[in-house]
Amino acid sequence: MILRIMLLALMAVGIAGFGMVAWITMRPAVTSWTGAEPPPPATQKVLVAAHPLRGGSLLKPEDVSVQEMSPDHIPQGASADTPQARTQLWGAMVRRSLAAGEPVLAAEIMRPGDHGFLAAVLGPDMRAVTVGVDVISGSAGLIWPGDRVDLILTQTMDAAAVSSAAHRFAAETVLPNVRVIAIDQQLVQGASLDVAEPKLARTVTLEVTSAQAERVAVAERLGRLSLDVRSADETTGHGQGKPAEGSAAPETTWAGDVSPALNHADQGAQNRVRVFQGASEGKEFRF
Repeated sequence: MILRIMLLALMAVGIAGFGMVAWITMRPAVTSWTGAEPPPPATQKVLVAAHPLRGGSLLKPEDVSVQEMSPDHIPQGASADTPQARTQLWGAMVRRSLAAGEPVLAAEIMRPGDHGFLAAVLGPDMRAVTVGVDVISGSAGLIWPGDRVDLILTQTMDAAAVSSAAHRFAAETVLPNVRVIAIDQQLVQGASLDVAEPKLARTVTLEVTSAQAERVAVAERLGRLSLDVRSADETTGHGQGKPAEGSAAPETTWAGDVSPALNHADQGAQNRVRVFQGASEGKEFRF
């Protein structure tokens, strides 16, 4: 009897031990918490529209910003933020309107030099005319495609044709409020990839009417052409099409309007008389 009880006890202990081993073996492993946060998901910097852009607009540096996006959410054709990618966007035309923060896709822009760029960027009944500028008259490299500018003519009158120094030099706005569509060779060769230092403009291509193109052709023969940039708040033609109405050219500015001293010099010249008698050198009388 005692032997049977001891045998049953040993069997019970053996079953309990076997169950404990099985429970430990099948229990999921518990990892120790180290307190470190899980690593953040990898992101990539993508070029996006900095503000709403209208279809037909020409991209400028302030039109593009950077946004970090998950690789799973980056659309096909988006541009990564690199100096080369930024340079290739300057002067490019967006085919459709973009909302702020929307990625700039390669399929939705047209770069200078692409087939059909000029026909696409010009508004109805508009023409493209190129004028030569230097570092000063081209606003020292501060003009970008898409800016609106005034074209100013400065000319020197023939001394024999004018009677006063105050009218020897004159300046006038030949074309007010016209859109820049290309800088230098961007129109035919595409944007330069040399990002070490920006290139200073030598030619600027403007969007004009046929009558304005004729005025530019004449102005180039008369004197020196220069550009001034209009305020973004002042202009209304950021897309395609003709300039806003009411952009009448100001009156001619003469040398005497800038320097009153020239007017005084002319007044002094009018109050002097030189009288010659025979072969003498003559005498000058002032009154």
